Amino acid sequence: MSAGLPDPKEIEELLLGGELRYTRVDAVRLSGVSREFSGRIWRAFGYPSMPDETVAYTDGDVAALDRLRRLVDDGILDEDGVVRLVRAFGQTMTRLAEWQVSLLRSMLPQDMNEPPSAEAVETIVDIAEKHIGEFEPLVVHAWRRQLAAAGTRALGAAATRENGDPAGRPMTTVGFADMVSFTQVSRELEEIELARVVEWFEETAADIVASLGGRLVKTLGDEVLFSAETPEIGAEIALTVASAIQDETEVPDVRVGAAYGPVLPLMGDVFGTTVNLAARLTSLARPGSVVIDAELAARLDGRPDYEVTRIVRRPVRGLGIIQPYVLRRDRRPRPAEPETP
Repeated sequence: MSAGLPDPKEIEELLLGGELRYTRVDAVRLSGVSREFSGRIWRAFGYPSMPDETVAYTDGDVAALDRLRRLVDDGILDEDGVVRLVRAFGQTMTRLAEWQVSLLRSMLPQDMNEPPSAEAVETIVDIAEKHIGEFEPLVVHAWRRQLAAAGTRALGAAATRENGDPAGRPMTTVGFADMVSFTQVSRELEEIELARVVEWFEETAADIVASLGGRLVKTLGDEVLFSAETPEIGAEIALTVASAIQDETEVPDVRVGAAYGPVLPLMGDVFGTTVNLAARLTSLARPGSVVIDAELAARLDGRPDYEVTRIVRRPVRGLGIIQPYVLRRDRRPRPAEPETP
C-alpha cells in the first residue's frame, strides 16, 4: 500500500457498517448454519473464500446467514432456492458497487486512466462516511419499485396462460438495438472516450425504454435487449431508440430488430425462439432502421402511426427462411376530418 493511503481494513469496516470480529468458524456457529451451506452462500454472493482462522466477518454477516437459515427453517425456500436468490443479489450488487465507485472517481479532478491518489481515495472515503446512510435506503426503494413492476408482469403472464397460450409463456415484444461498426469505432477512440460513448448509448436506450413502459432486460456494451408487453409499446421503443441515436452525430447509428411471440422469463433474462429471432433480425437492419418479424408486422399493420413494408425473405441461422419487414413511422398526410355543422 502506498504511503498516505487510508488503512484498507478501516475502509472495509466503514463500508460494511461494522467491525471485522469473527472467523468463518465463529460465523457458522453463531448463525446456526452448516459449514457447507455457508460456503455455498458466500460463493453465491461472490465473496472470496477465507481461511478458517482469518477474522473477516461482521455482525451483519452473521445476521445475514441467520436470516437465510430461517428462510429454510420456515419452509419459505429450500437451500437451493436460497442460493439462487443470493446469487441474484450478489451479481446485481457487484455491478452496482463497481458503477458507484466509478461514478465517484469520475467526479474527482484526476485522470481516470491513472491509479487514484491518496487525496482521491480520502475524498471517496469521506463521501462514503458522511452519506452512505442516505444511499442505502435508495437501494431498497429501487428494489421495491422494480419488485412491484416484476410482480405486475408476472400477473399479466398468468392471465396470458389462462387465456390459452399453448406454451404457457407470456406473449412479449422483444428487441435488440445494436451499435453499427462498433469494432471499428473501438479502434479509433481512446478507451475513456469509448467508455463515454457506450455509457451514453446505454443511458439513452434505458431512459427511452423506461419512459415508454418497457423493460431494459440487459446491456451488452454495444447492444441492449429490451422487452415490452404489447406490440405498440415495443414498436415505439424500437423507433424512438433508432431515431434518438441517429440524431447524435458523435455516436454510431444503431440497427434494431424486434419480434413478437412467447418468451420464457427466467432470472431476470428472457429466452426462447422469439428472442433468437429478434437478434437475427437486427443483423438484417440497415443503420438507423428497424426490422421486425411477420407476427409483429401483422399486429401493427393498419395502425395509423406505423408503416410496415415487406422486404425480401432471408435465410437466418437456426431459424430457416423468415419473412422480415421494415417498420417506419407513417409520415403520410391524413385527410382532414369533416367539420361538424
